[in-house]
Amino acid sequence: MTLLPVLRSEWLKIRSLRPLLAALAGVFVATAGITMLVHAMVGKAEAGGPDFEPVGGSYYGLNFGHLAAVCFGVLAVAGEYTDNKAVRLSLMAVPRRGLFYAAKMLVVGAAALPVGLATGFGCFLGAQALLGEYGVGLGADGALRSAVGCGLYLTLLTLFSAGVAAVVRSQVGALCLLTPVVFLVSPVVGSIGAVRDVAAWLPDRAGQQILHPHPDGPLGAWSGMAVMALWTVLAVATGWWTLHRRDA
Repeated sequence: MTLLPVLRSEWLKIRSLRPLLAALAGVFVATAGITMLVHAMVGKAEAGGPDFEPVGGSYYGLNFGHLAAVCFGVLAVAGEYTDNKAVRLSLMAVPRRGLFYAAKMLVVGAAALPVGLATGFGCFLGAQALLGEYGVGLGADGALRSAVGCGLYLTLLTLFSAGVAAVVRSQVGALCLLTPVVFLVSPVVGSIGAVRDVAAWLPDRAGQQILHPHPDGPLGAWSGMAVMALWTVLAVATGWWTLHRRDA
């Protein structure tokens, strides 16, 4: 069996499951929607502040879009390990586990990337339009990089979540593990001065450096993205090892 038919079957799974499509759409809706709402309400009022950063502030809603990206990655993989053990049927159809796993990760990443890029550009352009005379264009320092980087960040976060789900093999278990890391541990640790530099190496904080024209901390824009990519590769590789070593 070749890769192309397996890719088609994995894409059909995503396209035919409404929770997956809803989670994927939620990445854009939550991130862009909350960003627009905040900028429409207080954007211009905040623009006069000393800490105002028009580029980085364009992704305010990303903190909420995180959840949808994590859910999509988890559901796309762990959904096969529910009570009906759909993964067994999948492996009967595709006995080569490496082929099955690679196709699933490729499709998950391919689905997340265009949504992530649409989210990044939608947030930036919408936020700048609402800022009026305080807004900047894509030609501003770090602006284009941040919009593209937002798409890459959301894609890597989705694949990282998918890899963790492949290890845990449980939707609830994977979400219980990922949600505190992204929404609690990283923000709390990052706010403590003594360990702030350590927190900068966590996947979400490292990846978000690319959103700022002048990143603050030990990692730069692309070095931070590289750190997040390494976390993602580690999670995906561990998921493959788990699928290869354990029974379905």
